Amino acid sequence: MKQYKAGKHILHKGYKPFLPSFINEEIEWPLANLTVMLQEASLMIGKLNTYAELIPDIDFFIKMYATKEATTSNRIEGTKTTFDEAITPIEQITPEGRDDWSEVQNYIEALNFSITELGRLPLSIRLLKQAHKILLQGVRGKHKLPGEIRKSQNWIGGSSLKDAFFIPPEPNVLADLLSDLEKFLHNEDLQVPELIKAGIAHYQFETIHPFLDGNGRVGRLLIILYLINTGILKKPVLYISDFFERNRSSYYDTLSIVKESSKIEIWLKFFLSGVIETAKNSIKTFDEIIKLKKDVESKVVGLGKKSKNGRRLIELLYSKPKVNAKTIAQELNLSVVSTNSLLKIFVEIGILQETTGLNRNRFYVFEDYLKIFR
Repeated sequence: MKQYKAGKHILHKGYKPFLPSFINEEIEWPLANLTVMLQEASLMIGKLNTYAELIPDIDFFIKMYATKEATTSNRIEGTKTTFDEAITPIEQITPEGRDDWSEVQNYIEALNFSITELGRLPLSIRLLKQAHKILLQGVRGKHKLPGEIRKSQNWIGGSSLKDAFFIPPEPNVLADLLSDLEKFLHNEDLQVPELIKAGIAHYQFETIHPFLDGNGRVGRLLIILYLINTGILKKPVLYISDFFERNRSSYYDTLSIVKESSKIEIWLKFFLSGVIETAKNSIKTFDEIIKLKKDVESKVVGLGKKSKNGRRLIELLYSKPKVNAKTIAQELNLSVVSTNSLLKIFVEIGILQETTGLNRNRFYVFEDYLKIFR
């Protein structure tokens, strides 16, 4: 086994792109100092999996997790859409905020598509390219080769290659680097814990930077896809972008340190800290959801003949906590009279709040539920 080396800068046409080393090899990864953190991370994910398996109707709540992940992952890249805006219909978004809103919706679609495709496709560069295509469709990056590996040199920071903070590898080496990464993801002979492999894979993908735009978002998507694909996660309920966004400087700094020093354990410690904190927060979120679910169901039970439609509306609100009468009528196949009657009751018993103050085109919010995810 050889010692890990991050790679080297290669002089090329007056600038120095970074050429990362291959990782699908017998490398002596520095794991000794990570043992305690790795054990805690594994324990937390085990607890999280237990929650995810025991909570009925978990898929309703997963939709909210996906929205939170999409919002924070895009915010790292500079979009300003908030979590509340992400669940709001586009007609209620100001014209100047619709580009950001659309980028978040694209991420949700790319995430859901990729997780579904894992049922029939292996985790691969091909799948990531498809996710990337969805990510950039109809938004600001639509002219930057959606779904295609870049054919030109890109850079990070600065105004040009001359003053760039970081220059990824040249386009002509991308095929070999991505092939190596894909083999690494599926190499079961490597004596590397799956959580560590997820961290290494994210670092390597970000260093390769294979697309002209959207690399950060696809690289963070890769983490959740890898954990699901390997069975480490039973359900997609561990989204680490919120941790990265709250610790943005450390996120970028630790990734940069690896390239300059080959001390990948610094990045892996940060990554495992994120896994631990995110898992703990997710468990806390599930505890709050369970408590709220019991409280809401107790209120709905007392509705008599309307309790059946009341339960159906609650299920809808778990995945769509901001609704109007039209949405409810369509989703639950109810008449206008029944819908308005149900909305009036839900406002009276404190489940929904009307947010517009209008007599028409009203929107209602499941505020207690939203508070849990903010």
